Amino acid sequence: MIRLEGVWRTYRVGDGEVHALRDVTLEIAAGEHVALIGPSGSGKSTMLHIVGCLDRPTRGKYLFEGREVGALSEEERSLLRRNRIGFVFQFFHLLPRLSALGNVELPMLFAGTPADERRARATQALEAVGLAQRATHRPDQLSGGERQRVAIARAVVMNPAVLLADEPTGNLDRHSALEVMDLLESMSRRGLTLVVVTHDPAIAERARRVVRMADGEIVTTVNS
Repeated sequence: MIRLEGVWRTYRVGDGEVHALRDVTLEIAAGEHVALIGPSGSGKSTMLHIVGCLDRPTRGKYLFEGREVGALSEEERSLLRRNRIGFVFQFFHLLPRLSALGNVELPMLFAGTPADERRARATQALEAVGLAQRATHRPDQLSGGERQRVAIARAVVMNPAVLLADEPTGNLDRHSALEVMDLLESMSRRGLTLVVVTHDPAIAERARRVVRMADGEIVTTVNS
């Protein structure tokens, strides 16, 4: 499903260059749960941004479901992100004035989905994450774990093939973190490809495969 071939990501900093990724080759199969782990600056989030079509490699190839992403137009990349890739981040990124239901409806609003269908699908997504009874609550009326579950519902409401989670438990207490991981893993068992960036070895070890990074390179890959 996902294949990186000799990928580099280089940034200009003053008169020099910083290599955020260095000759990375990685393949992730459909339905796989992979954890990316490593210290800050190791390249984990850069790789996630390239996989999520939020950034482009400086060199190398990225293929998603057999399509070379580098050959796609900006409009095609945007459609790919919207329809095939879901994102969950550490800081939730919920709109404070909208209810949980309103936040989950947002991707469908941008996609032009009719209002009745938006409401039905958002309600179903909240039910799937155990928050049907909190649908009318705003983010400030929800706990951290509940806010992250709303963010997950928003990420999967478009039925993506891949869910990319960047430190999804970083802002949560241990109990909430385990609940969120249980939820993500249950989705992966039903066929969703799950890629999780984390600093937490205990979270990483729950994955089927752990990819450890340092200085922009993959240093080890371990199957659990």
